[in-house]
Amino acid sequence: MTGGLKDGEADEDFLQSPFIRKQGNIYKPNNKDMENDSLNEKTMDDVHTKEIDLVNRDPKRINDDVVKVDFEDVIAEPPGTYSFDGVWKASFTTFTVTKYWCYRLLTALVGIPLALIWGIFFAILSFLHIWAVVPCVKSYLIEIHCVSRVYSICVHTFFDPLFEAMGKCCSNIRVSTTKEI
Repeated sequence: MTGGLKDGEADEDFLQSPFIRKQGNIYKPNNKDMENDSLNEKTMDDVHTKEIDLVNRDPKRINDDVVKVDFEDVIAEPPGTYSFDGVWKASFTTFTVTKYWCYRLLTALVGIPLALIWGIFFAILSFLHIWAVVPCVKSYLIEIHCVSRVYSICVHTFFDPLFEAMGKCCSNIRVSTTKEI
């Protein structure tokens, strides 16, 4: 009997059942070490509690194609048509500060509700993709594979001999064209 008692050992010597394995169990597939599970759980927790970078807020560069508008991109005076230096400096400061604070105010008012909405949206999208789309596609591929096999058998059984016979019958037909002037 595997996992049983060795010669000379008594049942009292075992603190746990002799049938429990040291590696893995029925709830942990592929006989992974149970000690490694704590590392995997820590890794999963770190994904949700990782620290964010407050300096580089676009590390994956997803907004590189978004219009980055500075004062010089919107208002520019060609040579020969300059306003007063004070007006130019005040315009620059007004534009920059207004853009900065309007953006901050809008993100303070609308950013958190939109983050909530987008979080819900992507959670629903992920849920539908995982639990509906992929299983439907897999089911379709399995079913269409069966249909394609039946179709292939029917074509090879009925149409291949028919078209082969028609090809042999029509193989001796010769067509010639002549051009008359």
